[in-house]
Amino acid sequence: MKLTIERGALLKSLQHVQGVVERRTTIPILSNVLLDAAEGTLSVTATDMDLAVVERIPCTVSAGGATTVAAHTLYDLVRKLPEGAEIEVDSGGAQNQLVVRCGRSRLALTTLPSEDFPAAIADGELPHGFRMRAADLRAVIDRTRFAMSSEETRYYLNGIYLHPAESESGPVLRIVATDGHRLARVEMPLPEGASGMPGIIVPRKTVGEMRKLVDEDVEDVALTLSDTRLRAAFGDTVLTSKLIDGTYPDYDRVIPFANDKTLKVAPGSFAKAVDLVSTIGAEGSRAVKLRLDQGLLVLSASSPEAGEAEEQLDVDYADGPLEIGFNARYLLDIAALMDDAGDGAQFLFSDGASSALVRDLDDPASVYVLMPMRV
Repeated sequence: MKLTIERGALLKSLQHVQGVVERRTTIPILSNVLLDAAEGTLSVTATDMDLAVVERIPCTVSAGGATTVAAHTLYDLVRKLPEGAEIEVDSGGAQNQLVVRCGRSRLALTTLPSEDFPAAIADGELPHGFRMRAADLRAVIDRTRFAMSSEETRYYLNGIYLHPAESESGPVLRIVATDGHRLARVEMPLPEGASGMPGIIVPRKTVGEMRKLVDEDVEDVALTLSDTRLRAAFGDTVLTSKLIDGTYPDYDRVIPFANDKTLKVAPGSFAKAVDLVSTIGAEGSRAVKLRLDQGLLVLSASSPEAGEAEEQLDVDYADGPLEIGFNARYLLDIAALMDDAGDGAQFLFSDGASSALVRDLDDPASVYVLMPMRV
């Protein structure tokens, strides 16, 4: 294999794929990226056996061929080469070696045979397909992924759940994430072609890689899926992932739509107050107590080691006195999704021991649920 490629194009591609590669793995080939050159195109592939990303880049190919090289090492080296430079990549010299030349720099990297690289994740039949605007996919990921679980014991919560549903406004695509302590549910109009799709659980690592790819200059994303596989095409980049094999819980049961005590607050000032008092909170729990009475919110936290902190906010609250505690991190995660220049955040409470429903008044398609903490 011998080719010439622009440094920026190769770097961008390596940025896309190297996040898939595990830094610690018992299978050495999985630390590598597959480089395959043919007919004016370099295909760059990375996989961890459950998730694969392939990107095709135009280049000048003098001799076709394929090899694999350490993904993070190649990325770090290319990143440090001069911007705008032309890079020559050659695996036709010494055995088990890839030579990268750029100006006066010559870099020789150890390779492993391309034949040992895992075969592509079998797509099988992917009978369901639809397109989404990249901005819509970015928005639903941002509004849900913070609530994904990372506990291996409940593996079926380690991702986001997508399924078609009916709402008051008609058919929707519903996206849900929960870790058992908080829940995020977002809806969007059902894309054409998605009506018959099964409910799928997209793994958290796949969600993270999709979010990186959708940040690029991409207008539409093509999604095709079965009940075991998902493929997402972002321009010249294609991500293929296995799905989590499990049954997602009946999340509707835990959404407290009947809560009748209403607090309206500006997200920015609320987040600043939570952040301030939680500095004192007990390490680990970072619990913050909210005390509500007519027009006033008092936030407080304490710990035997650090002391006490209290902050008061004038708020829109006209119901009876209420005390309730929450994990400060959870409150900050939700507040960060809201625009402080908008209509504000709405908290709906029942009592101090029951879940709270949180809404962004500028985004009626999203609802959030927070379990209280004992403070």
